Amino acid sequence: MLNRRHIRVKVMQVIYAFKGSESDDFSKDQKFLMYSINNMYNLYLLMMSLLIEIHKKAEDYLEKSQKKHLATKEEKNPNKKFVNNELMLVLRENNALLKEFDTYKINNWELDNEYVDVLFKAIISSDIYAEYMQTTTTDFQKDKAFIISIFKTIIAPNDKLYDYIEDKNLTWLDDLPTVNTFILKAFKKAKTTNSESHFTPQLYKDIEDKEYAIALFKKTLLNQSKLAKEISEKTKNWDLERIASIDHVLLKMAVCELQNFPSIPTKVTINEYLEVSKEYSTPKSSIFINGILDKLVKEYQEKGKLNKVGRGLM
Repeated sequence: MLNRRHIRVKVMQVIYAFKGSESDDFSKDQKFLMYSINNMYNLYLLMMSLLIEIHKKAEDYLEKSQKKHLATKEEKNPNKKFVNNELMLVLRENNALLKEFDTYKINNWELDNEYVDVLFKAIISSDIYAEYMQTTTTDFQKDKAFIISIFKTIIAPNDKLYDYIEDKNLTWLDDLPTVNTFILKAFKKAKTTNSESHFTPQLYKDIEDKEYAIALFKKTLLNQSKLAKEISEKTKNWDLERIASIDHVLLKMAVCELQNFPSIPTKVTINEYLEVSKEYSTPKSSIFINGILDKLVKEYQEKGKLNKVGRGLM
């Protein structure tokens, strides 16, 4: 679920907040880094449980409508297409997912059910819902397409939900796009024959990604002075006070990665930090960072200091 760019962003955020020197103890900061990364899985579970609670709300809504004293003919014999949505039934019967809800104590919507109400009302008042409910016959693929559509257009971009997530955990703001993208991919690949683990993904692709996160964090902080010196030698014509603080952090991380991670291609390192700078720093930061890294890479190549392994890694 987690990709390397997201790991770089997480490391950048913690290093940016770190106010000590390379000789100080940063064990608490490393713990926070790992907590911030691991908590991304909690957000994934929170969003999945939200979908299930919305589906339960649909059931409850039909039951109450049928029990009305002056129920209409339509209310007495409601269209149950959404309630019988095959993808939602698969989710609700996924024991592995339900077990994760219990393990991670995902019960937010029991107390904050007004958000479930807001989203449910937004769904049933939408054109997407109206079109979906026009017929009573369906199949798994059509049911899946409907859930994907409402998630993309109604649930994920909802402002009130966004504010709720921001209020619950500030680190989740940067995680939300990645989590939502992963959920959509999981839905698109969903089949009636999927194993239960399909909806309980591993946070890291492999152990190397977790080791990379810790190593990048440690090596950048432990070599702050050396990295800062190398960068300053290439920024003599720049007013240091006008260089964004986040750019300094990204440059240190990029140089650290160039020097200490031989299996990561040079182009990948440069491109990744340029993309991060475009999202988190100033409009001109990517140009500045690209210029500095380009100079450093040429210097390392000339001096034979760019030790990369494998083909095409230079």
